[in-house]
Amino acid sequence: MTSKKELSGAPKGGRNPKSVWLRAARASREEPPLSRARIVDEAVALLDERGIEGLTMRRLAERLGSGVTTLYWHVDNKEDVVDLALDAIFVQLPKSSKEIQPGEWREEVIALVIDWRAAMLNHPWSAALLQRPALGPNLLDRLEFLQAALARAGLTSQKLITSTWTLYNYVMGATISRASHTLSDEDREAAQERLRNQGDRYPTLSAMDHLLEDDWDGVFVDGLDYILSGIASDIPLKQPPN
Repeated sequence: MTSKKELSGAPKGGRNPKSVWLRAARASREEPPLSRARIVDEAVALLDERGIEGLTMRRLAERLGSGVTTLYWHVDNKEDVVDLALDAIFVQLPKSSKEIQPGEWREEVIALVIDWRAAMLNHPWSAALLQRPALGPNLLDRLEFLQAALARAGLTSQKLITSTWTLYNYVMGATISRASHTLSDEDREAAQERLRNQGDRYPTLSAMDHLLEDDWDGVFVDGLDYILSGIASDIPLKQPPN
């Protein structure tokens, strides 16, 4: 059973920011038997095996061959572990923006967004955590990568902000949909047959075999192309030199 200490984000005294990313790391009194990096690696492995419900501080400590008290030297609570683990899966960025020519912003965005989705689908538990603030350095690196590419394309001010959030919301929403869609082929057939039997009410969904569509990757890429085409149409044309 998860203890109150695991779930509480309350400070132990004085003002202490709730997010692990807004707190300074504790200074070590002596060389600790564990490192935060090792804790995070084991937490990711445990989450991959058991999901969010399977992650407890006691179970994590057992995997590390340590005591729960030692864990609390590095993190305040389970929320810290979750935030650190979520950020850790995004450690590897795709091709650096410095290696891409300014005119290739679209290819740059596509590479980033596809990689972003793949990273989360490789760790399905991450989709359940997407409501958490994106304050970790790896997530912020991705947002910086994305917004810098759009800025180089010529977007500024509110159009730059809107484009950034539109793409962010698209990859997050698409990932949640894919990760949560766990119907078996048999169940999908049964559900689509139900739509066919109610064709008068759902004529389009019935005719298009809506629930049998399983080309998740293809639909994602096509949808991304639609969004980028809309963004491209809003980029000011460069005026030719006089």
